[in-house]
Amino acid sequence: MTNWPKSYPLALLIALMALLPVGVLFSLAQDSAQLFDTHNLRVLANTVSLVVLTIIGSVLIGVPLAFLTAYVQMPFKRFWLILFAAPLALPSYIGAFAMYFSFGTGGEIENVLGISTPPISGLWGSALVMSLYTYPFVMMTTRSSLLSLDASLVNAARTLGLTLGASLWRVVLPRVVNSIAAGALLAALYALSDFGTPAIMGFDTFTRVIFVEYNAFGLSQAAMLSLQLMVIVGLILFIESRISGAQERPGKHLSLFPARWQRNLMLLATMPVVFMAIVLPLAIFTLWLVREGAGGFEFSYAWNSAHASFIAAIVAVLLAIPVAHAAIAGKAGRFMERITYFGFGVPGIVMGTALVYVGLQLPALYQTLSLLVMAYVLRFIPLAVGSVRSTAENIDSGLVKAARVLGASPREAFMRITLPLTLRGMIAGAALVFLEAMRELPATLMLGPTGFETLATYMWRVYEAGYFGRAAVPGLLLVLLSGVGLILMLSGERKAQFTVTEDDRS
Repeated sequence: MTNWPKSYPLALLIALMALLPVGVLFSLAQDSAQLFDTHNLRVLANTVSLVVLTIIGSVLIGVPLAFLTAYVQMPFKRFWLILFAAPLALPSYIGAFAMYFSFGTGGEIENVLGISTPPISGLWGSALVMSLYTYPFVMMTTRSSLLSLDASLVNAARTLGLTLGASLWRVVLPRVVNSIAAGALLAALYALSDFGTPAIMGFDTFTRVIFVEYNAFGLSQAAMLSLQLMVIVGLILFIESRISGAQERPGKHLSLFPARWQRNLMLLATMPVVFMAIVLPLAIFTLWLVREGAGGFEFSYAWNSAHASFIAAIVAVLLAIPVAHAAIAGKAGRFMERITYFGFGVPGIVMGTALVYVGLQLPALYQTLSLLVMAYVLRFIPLAVGSVRSTAENIDSGLVKAARVLGASPREAFMRITLPLTLRGMIAGAALVFLEAMRELPATLMLGPTGFETLATYMWRVYEAGYFGRAAVPGLLLVLLSGVGLILMLSGERKAQFTVTEDDRS
């Protein structure tokens, strides 16, 4: 391992690049005198309200589903887990788009079924969409913790006279509170950083107002708002870092075998969530596709998305290799790795604001594909770093030592042994970066070259123009790509903390 520190200089440079947005925003915000005026305080209140309601909604949906998928034995258990986790892979703006144009006067539900429904918009509409697309964070973290608990705890409580419900409430739930909190904080981070949902729902949060200021050429005010948003994000990240799951001695986990009618009733209770989060968007986009066909959609939009995302994926993986190996080498490398993770916590709208200013200072970069790729890489490089590092850590160090003993130089040992063995992690990391970049909306809107339309930005354009039927093709393509992301996520779940040996029994 003595040769790994040679990756430190490059890893340090990459870590410093991850801090670029914050430095730029501080420089830019100095021209703004408005810090806590009435407008900013209203936006802050709106944002906090949305975050609080999202936390409540995600917990109310996610915790019961965690108990259901962890403890209740039912046919096709793996299928139900995939179905309930599916909203996590979908961009929330897909759901917001479908719900906004489905409900209310003149909505698709009224047009097709003749049923009048209240509109979904504003704070409550945004909170509903956010809850439906963030509850899997709570479900998965809670489920992981539930599966690590020993069933003897519940059995002992039942022996002492407690009902099953009381045993779960008084014995199990207190032991998974930290996991629930961890998932809820992830939901809060998503709500803070999301731009598409509040923008479509017409609700002024930090992300929407930052974009409005940018369009009004108020870049310094957008930077000030971005820094305020980053303070909240930093606070949530700090709280999340202080939360740790309870250490439980592993044992046989609890299995419940309810009667068929009880099991069917439980599954029936979950159907409104599945309908709103998955079925409705698919049905609405399919309806638009049948009614209006491809509309004004051009294949070049899909090509632009794939082209930019592919370049970002390759660059992110190449930069992730020295960072991952530096992290394995020692504490200094792990610190550099943690710095690169900072970019993943920076909302896309904030990254866009910072890099717009960089582009204005360097006209050769302004509104170029290179600047857009830079935004993708800075945001999503942690996905590549995590995949590469997890694979590299599993390499037998004896293989590298044997190669050195046989006369191979450190470079040869890396190229002929380490690199091929980490190829799987590199491909997985590149796939994750590619999928996330394909779905990125605010950074692409702000940094894309003139006339450069992607699947995400085309959906935004048709929303602004009111031609919602033309969103069918890009919407369905994004759903398809999200399905690929879900497969990657759940395949990783088998090898990570969500692994359960009995999940495939049905």
